[in-house]
Amino acid sequence: MFNVPEDKFSGLYKRPPEERLAAIASECGLSSDEMAVLRAGGLTIAEADLMRENVIGLYSLPLSVATGFRINGKDYLIPMVGEEPSVVAGASKVAKMAREFGGFTAVSTEPVMIGEISLLKPDPDVAVTVAAHKQDLLKVMNELAPTMSARGGGPRDVWAREYACAHGRCAVVYFSVDVRDAMGANTVNRIAEGLAPAITSLVGGKVVMRILTNLSVKRISRARAQFTDDPEMAKGILFAQSFAENDIFRAVTHNKGIMNGISALALATGNDTRAVEAGAHGYAAYSSFYRPLTKYYIEDGKLIGEIELPLALGTVGSGTSHKAARICLDKILKVKSSQELCNIAAALGLAQNFAAIRALTQEGINKGHMRLHSKTLALMAGATLDEAVRIYEHFRNYDGEVTMSAIKHALDELRKVRR
Repeated sequence: MFNVPEDKFSGLYKRPPEERLAAIASECGLSSDEMAVLRAGGLTIAEADLMRENVIGLYSLPLSVATGFRINGKDYLIPMVGEEPSVVAGASKVAKMAREFGGFTAVSTEPVMIGEISLLKPDPDVAVTVAAHKQDLLKVMNELAPTMSARGGGPRDVWAREYACAHGRCAVVYFSVDVRDAMGANTVNRIAEGLAPAITSLVGGKVVMRILTNLSVKRISRARAQFTDDPEMAKGILFAQSFAENDIFRAVTHNKGIMNGISALALATGNDTRAVEAGAHGYAAYSSFYRPLTKYYIEDGKLIGEIELPLALGTVGSGTSHKAARICLDKILKVKSSQELCNIAAALGLAQNFAAIRALTQEGINKGHMRLHSKTLALMAGATLDEAVRIYEHFRNYDGEVTMSAIKHALDELRKVRR
């Protein structure tokens, strides 16, 4: 075991929401105005109307914090937005387990995104021609993104691939760009549109599409942690890993569990959840068959978990300007770069996966999940806030199946007693 400082927020779940917020505000230096933003969701109907078409209202989701995470020797509170119960509790519990062995280590590559320009009926030998004019094309790209280059980012490479399809001879020209602390979609798309004429002047053909890819294989994050030295627990986890490696139906759900954490963090920080999820699942199938994004193994008698996946998470631009997202990034996470945010996301994804398969191989996922879900089901059944809390207390140690009919029956019984 490691001599790691205790998590000062252990037991946060036992406090009511206002006390939790006060504790986080004290730790993170939140002002009264920032606390008000988090209570209200950080968005007015007028602001929403400027963000999207045909706005008719606002749709709220809970903002929680996962506790106990120690990543690369630094403690983090991780903001997570989502509706699913047991996710935050599971991540926090596993973070505490990993903390006893020193926590997580994580690393992310440079934030390099890839763009594509698709061509129909170009001249022969496109790949050869593009390779021969690589430096000229990089110069054009630099001129299209001068501020990115000034910040240490900018174009990195350009290459091409040819193929034949029902429409005739085709080619795709790829290029890569270091987008620094941005997610990078706008920058890459702007370069794709500006670079296209230079490409066609070299290889001819008709440009059909110009856009980034969300399969950002040059923007990879990895995390690692030791979770237990209990051989029985390890045995179940290793079996679950093997199951996912040999069954695509399980592998998809295995990876969905990873994204329960990563997507919740992406949403809390104003990032594009759909892009992150598409990239992760694409990477899972990148080697020609779909595989789990984590792996577990025994090292010196201890269970080690690792994760590797592409993460295009930004700390500037687009949705990160949302008032609540900025509080999450600047005050709660205190991240200094996109790479740091990606490190946190990778560690969270690994923790979330371990929590899910640990539950599956021990008591089963549904038992604990549905007990926590009982409060939501009670509200759906028409319970008041006080009644929902009482329903949860009723089912907290319940051994039977927690169903909507069971919830309604318990609610009826509660109301009979009160009459």
